[in-house]
Amino acid sequence: MPLITDSHARRRRRLVRTLTAAASGLALLAITACTSSPTNADDKIGGTAKITVFAQQGTGQDLATNAFTKQLEKKFNIKFSWQTTTQDSSVAPEKRQILMASGDYPDLFLLIPWVDQFNQVDVEKLAQQGVALPLNDLIKQYAPNIQKVIDTNPDYKAMVTSPDGKIYGLPQLAQTLHIQYPSKLWINTDWLKKLGLQMPKTTADMTKVLTAFKNGDPNGDGKADEIPLSGDSHDTLIPFFMNAFIYDPQNPDKGIQSTTVLNKGKVDIQANKDGWREGLKYIKSLWDAGLIDKGAFTQNPAALAQEGNNSGPVLLGAASALHPYIFVSPGAKDGRDKQYDAVPPLTGPDGANFATYAFGSTPGATFLLTNKASKNDQVAAIKMVDYLFTNEGQLDGNFGPEGQGWGKPAAGDQALDPSEKPLFKNLQLSQDAANAVQWGALSTYNQNAAFRGAQVEPTDIYDPSGYERRLFQATQLYKGHEDTSSIYPTWKVWPDAAKATQVATEQTNIDNYVTQNALAFITGSKNLDTDWNSYVAGFNGLGLKDYLSTLQTAYDKSKK
Repeated sequence: MPLITDSHARRRRRLVRTLTAAASGLALLAITACTSSPTNADDKIGGTAKITVFAQQGTGQDLATNAFTKQLEKKFNIKFSWQTTTQDSSVAPEKRQILMASGDYPDLFLLIPWVDQFNQVDVEKLAQQGVALPLNDLIKQYAPNIQKVIDTNPDYKAMVTSPDGKIYGLPQLAQTLHIQYPSKLWINTDWLKKLGLQMPKTTADMTKVLTAFKNGDPNGDGKADEIPLSGDSHDTLIPFFMNAFIYDPQNPDKGIQSTTVLNKGKVDIQANKDGWREGLKYIKSLWDAGLIDKGAFTQNPAALAQEGNNSGPVLLGAASALHPYIFVSPGAKDGRDKQYDAVPPLTGPDGANFATYAFGSTPGATFLLTNKASKNDQVAAIKMVDYLFTNEGQLDGNFGPEGQGWGKPAAGDQALDPSEKPLFKNLQLSQDAANAVQWGALSTYNQNAAFRGAQVEPTDIYDPSGYERRLFQATQLYKGHEDTSSIYPTWKVWPDAAKATQVATEQTNIDNYVTQNALAFITGSKNLDTDWNSYVAGFNGLGLKDYLSTLQTAYDKSKK
């Protein structure tokens, strides 16, 4: 499976927000006998470690018989006993929470962030209850590769270090460039050529292009059936266009809907600012001109894909999406999947020219050792995950054995990132073959930018086999356009566990308020001239002052 596979899955779910999932945190309080000693009495180091593991297992996958499992068992003298759930994000969190509340939890949790993982509040509460074991000494003594990342990557160090200075769990480190710039717009460049138009650079250009798409019959069927611009309720088109007026940090792919930013070091939101209002005015102008599909804000991704994959002539001129295969299937007979290219960040009338940035990893823990693990189990487990921080561990874990799942580069092979030396070639196993030999996303612990960029990738970006390069190249248009001074670094900030439930409720209410009112202003059920002031005042009743104060306190603590 290509490296893009995990981003496809990310696209189909929303991760638990950093400050949300308070319900799971509360459920953890019900754990009984949480401060008990390890059930395995033998604390001697050496001999076979017998480790019970809770993990999310892919469809058709059997972790018990998986070739990479067998490789790890042999390498680290471990015998795993698996407790599994599915990779369904609507099912897996509940099973984990029930397991924790029962008190009959395993020695080790190995989780996939886009399915479900422990958030920071979970980790803190489990640490306070004595369930989550501190890893600092284990890492220093037995995990040099993890220690190296902690010592050289300040972002990762902040992610793993709890407010008391201890490490109770490890999140995955994943830096996939195209996911770090999620709010993209893809436009049909064949239509641009047919109509004699250039790639739009400004909001005024975009209006001109979309109008031509609507009226110029670019699909050549003699009908006014073109859809100039569309999207879906997940990859809403608002952030891409809003970034031409004010920096918009919304990232649905990470479950981040709120517009929280830093404003000269103070935590603030964007959705009550004049720039936000001007952005809504522009998007409304497109709506009023009939340039945005009526379902663009409410339809699901499948409905967007129906627009992109319709039988007959191509209908879709542009779409907001993380990547184009969301709305058009690869290998289309008429070649329409090759027609869409990324639009660079637009420049607005006042010169704003931003792109949304998202940190690649999710704070919390995907690797968490519990107090059920004996000392021998702890040592074996930390050595195992340390192996997943090496290139060898990443390659075998994600792709399968050398020669079967991945191979060494050949002469002339080109790395995805031209600045990197080619390291490996993904041999693109079938799903069934991959299930037998890979852990896949379960093993993704140190896929930094250098590792990602060192993958050999075909040079034809419009062939499905070269899709990763297509996305890499497209993202170069967005890279560097983030407003670094405005980014609220959620990955570095540990929230106040005591206020997690309250803040989660406030954030949800604020998110819903922003979304509902944005659509109301765009579609005309509210007026941006007469209703704006009451909209701004409405934030006061949602706990905005307390929400910002709580985040400010957490942010200030993170800098100490």
